[in-house]
Order: sequence, then structure tokens, then C-alpha cells
Amino acid sequence: MHTPSRGSILILALSQALMLSAIVLSMTLAAILGSMLAPDKGLATLPVAAMVIGTAIASLPAAAFMRRYGRRPGFLVGALQGVGGSLLCGLALHQGSFAWFVAGHVLLGSYQGFANYYRFAAVEAAAPAHAGRAVSMVVAGGVVAAFVGPQLAQWGRDWIAGELFIGAYLAQAVLSLVALILLSRLRLPRASHAAPGGSARTLREILAQPVLRVSILGTAIGYAVMIMVMTATPLAILGCGLPGTSVTPVIQWHVVGMFAPSFFTGSLIRRYGAPRIMQAGFVLLLGEVLLALSGVEFLHFLSALVLLGIGWNFAFIGGTTLLTQTYRPAEQLKVQAVNEFAVFGLVALATLSAGWLYDRFGWATLNLAVVPLLVAALIATAGIERRLRQAVPAVP
Repeated sequence: MHTPSRGSILILALSQALMLSAIVLSMTLAAILGSMLAPDKGLATLPVAAMVIGTAIASLPAAAFMRRYGRRPGFLVGALQGVGGSLLCGLALHQGSFAWFVAGHVLLGSYQGFANYYRFAAVEAAAPAHAGRAVSMVVAGGVVAAFVGPQLAQWGRDWIAGELFIGAYLAQAVLSLVALILLSRLRLPRASHAAPGGSARTLREILAQPVLRVSILGTAIGYAVMIMVMTATPLAILGCGLPGTSVTPVIQWHVVGMFAPSFFTGSLIRRYGAPRIMQAGFVLLLGEVLLALSGVEFLHFLSALVLLGIGWNFAFIGGTTLLTQTYRPAEQLKVQAVNEFAVFGLVALATLSAGWLYDRFGWATLNLAVVPLLVAALIATAGIERRLRQAVPAVP
């Protein structure tokens, strides 16, 4: 990659690290604080679900906004929502308002909805041959979040006397503010709206591609399974009688598992192909289920959540890379918006069901519930791999 591309990708990776640190902070605290504020324990994970719903809702408007004004203004709008969402959550904790706490997480989710286009912006900054590597480099920024997010959640517990965890959400606002400053220096080419050598196809024609459908399905299932299990984990750790201090290291090493493989996932995709890496991800996610069912001691949670993170990484980066092979330049924002909306729509459903499943049926049933989804995704990606082997894929 040439120097301007590396500079742009570095800004995107750092912004990703800051955004994900904010999101992981909420993932660490939201279910626990939700159980304290909610009128019904079954609603404990509603703030996390609200964050994911905010991501899904923002996906289409974010793409439309960036189509009209460009990537950088869109990313700046997203970071501003991150600042506002964090401050609103802090105010909600001060007032003891569950409704405002949920609303703050909707704004945080909208921030993520805009920020999820960082990885596509990195692909546009890099040459097509480096797409997998560019995505991996940006996603790898999340390694920082593994330590910053949970630590800020823990350190901010008593920063303000008599105001439990408000300090953590003020620190979260600062993270978004730093991202805003960084993104103001971002320079990217405007997304192409005129496809060289041909016009854009209709959405129906684009969605008719089996490769595209599998890329969306695989990414959505991998993400939904990860978020469902991750959301319920703090509740399960406390519910099994482990100390609250066990939550932070489990979430930290889970996030390391999510993002540390990004340093080599792009190389694996170039060597073995995106469908095969996605399959490996689904196998690892099935392995997480086995580990989760094997016991409820600290090491069971820790090892299961690390495997959960690695499996998500392979499914997510593999699916994103596969998606970039299915659209023309003039179609990219439209296809990316459909992908984000579909993925986070399913993720929102998974998050909403996590608290209810855990509260009503327990940790084991919650893990067993994801097995049919993972088997379906494994079969679909194996089928698309055979299809791609039988015919040399043409660039659309």
C-alpha cells in the first residue's frame, strides 16, 4: 500500500480502537447495570439490545448520508453521537432512569452503525488486492479495546463519589471525543457513483448472487451468536456464584480473541479463501458451545469466550472480504448498507433474546440455542466454496 493509504488506514484503525473501547465498556457494564435499573430482570440485557438496534437502524441512513456528503462527514456525525450517548447514559445513572439508560445506548449503537463503515473505507483506500489485509488492519484496532474498555469500566466505578459507574461513562465520552478529533484529519477518495464500463445493477439482481447471500448470512450468524453469548456472560458469571471481579478478565480476553487474529486473518484468507476461513470460524463457535457446556468455573467461561472471539473474527472478516467481491464500484454503498442492516437486524434479535433465554432457561440452553444457526451457516459456506472451486469467479 502507498503512504497515503497507510495513513488513512492507521486513522481508521485507531478510530476503530476508540469506538470499540467505548462499545466494550458498555458491553461489560450494561447488562449488570440494566439488572439494577430494570423493573424486570428479564429486561437486563435490553440496554445492550438497544445498542445493537441503534446500530441496525443507523446502517441505512449512515450509508445514504455518506453517499451524499462523503465518508469523513459521516464518521464525524457518528462520533458526535458517541459523545452524546455516553453523556446521556451518565445522566440516566445519576437519575436512576432505566428508560434514559436504554436511550443512551441507542445513540451509542448509532455511533457504531456509522463506524462499521470504517472497514469498507479502508478497502476503498487500499488496492483491491489488499482488501482482506485492509479489513484485518482496521478490525485489529479492536485489540486495544480488549484492555481499555473493561479497565475503564472497572476504574470508573467510583471516580465520582456516590455516583456508581458514572465516571466510566464520562470516560467513554472522552474516547468518542478523541475519535472525533482523529477522524477530522481523515482523507479518503469519494465513493464512486459511476461504475466504469457499465451501470449499477438493481438491488434484486445483486441479491440474486449466491455468494453475496452466503456472505451476509455467514456474517450475520457469526455476529449474532457471538453477541448473544457475550451479552449473557456477565450475568452467567455472577449467577454461578463467581465474584464480580471475574467479569473483567473474561470480557478482556474475549475481546482479545475477537481482534488479535486480525493480524493474520487477511493472510489466511489470501491463502485459503474467504469461505474456508468462515467455515473455520463456525467450527470454533461450535467449540465454544462445548466448552460452555463442560462447566461453570472461571476457566470454562474464560476459554469459551476466547474461542467465541476467535470464531467471530474468522466469520466476520471472511464474510466482509467475500462481500467485497460481489459488487461494482457504483453499487458499494447500497450493498454495504443492506449488509449492515441485515447483519445487525439479526444481531439485535439475538441480543434481545439473550436476557430472556438466560433468565428463563439458563446458560446451557442459551448456548444450545445457537447450534442450529451455526450448522446452517457451516453448510451454506461449504456449498459456496464448492461453487467457487467449480468456476473461476468473474469480477462483477
